[in-house]
Amino acid sequence: MQHIQELVAEDFSAVNQTILDQLHSRVGLVENIGHYITEAGGKRLRPLITLLAANALGYKGNKHIELAVVIEFIHTATLLHDDVVDISSLRRGRPTANANWGNAPSVLVGDFIYSRAFQMLVAIGDMEIMALLSNTTNQIAEGEVLQLTKAGDPDCSREEYLRVIRDKTAILFAGALKGAAIIADQPEAIQTALHQYGLDLGIAFQLADDVLDYEGDAKVMGKNVGDDLSEGKPTLPLIYSIEQAKNGEADIVIEAIQKKSAENISDILALVQSNGALDYTREFAQKYVDSARQQLSVLPESPFRDALEQLAGFAVNRKA
Repeated sequence: MQHIQELVAEDFSAVNQTILDQLHSRVGLVENIGHYITEAGGKRLRPLITLLAANALGYKGNKHIELAVVIEFIHTATLLHDDVVDISSLRRGRPTANANWGNAPSVLVGDFIYSRAFQMLVAIGDMEIMALLSNTTNQIAEGEVLQLTKAGDPDCSREEYLRVIRDKTAILFAGALKGAAIIADQPEAIQTALHQYGLDLGIAFQLADDVLDYEGDAKVMGKNVGDDLSEGKPTLPLIYSIEQAKNGEADIVIEAIQKKSAENISDILALVQSNGALDYTREFAQKYVDSARQQLSVLPESPFRDALEQLAGFAVNRKA
């Protein structure tokens, strides 16, 4: 990751400065929460792929900086809202904003960051990008609501689960890539290929997250192992475990999802590790990685394209 970030170090520095500039508010609490959530670290993967794609396409302007910030702001706003909905207390190894300031301030500052993103989109002045990201944000909201309706539902199918992660997570990756192609004035075929790369990358990234929830190190991940279970989220390792269960093995998983409880996390950890659920999920994610890499054939050879290929592998091999 460090090598990849160094490829666009100057752009990345400009993105970080623009984030700080755009968080300015007449209300101190807005700035306090905004800075807290954006300075918490994290991979900044979404703005990174925006910068890499723009450079891979030979873009020479500065709109990719603003676009990358818009993408990061949309992501940040969803994190603030997610943590309230999920009643989360820990993110990136620190107390969540709602744990520090309460739910109402977190939701309202999330709204501020959303609206600031769209102010920046107006300043970019490209109706095609405005349409892309307004539709993307709307789809993210639908994905969040769909996930909420499926929480506590052990009958959730893998097709429904994949729709959740496509809408909730992958669609913003896709918007980041297609947005870069739009500002670089690329033909529709390249826009479509990069949009698909983003979808594949985002799905693989979320599948890897779902594996880490059952085998990751809490200190490295910055969140508690088993958080998804305590929120009743039927992720692929659990769906696979229910599908493959024998002799009543599924009962403990079904009960945990229904009760939104991590009380039996040790037994469930043992189950998903012994029945092949985690290996299956990793292999499933790898198919999306392979598909993502194939989409990059539309780009000319460059260190930036190579970095996008490497990022696809990083999505499934990371530890946090």
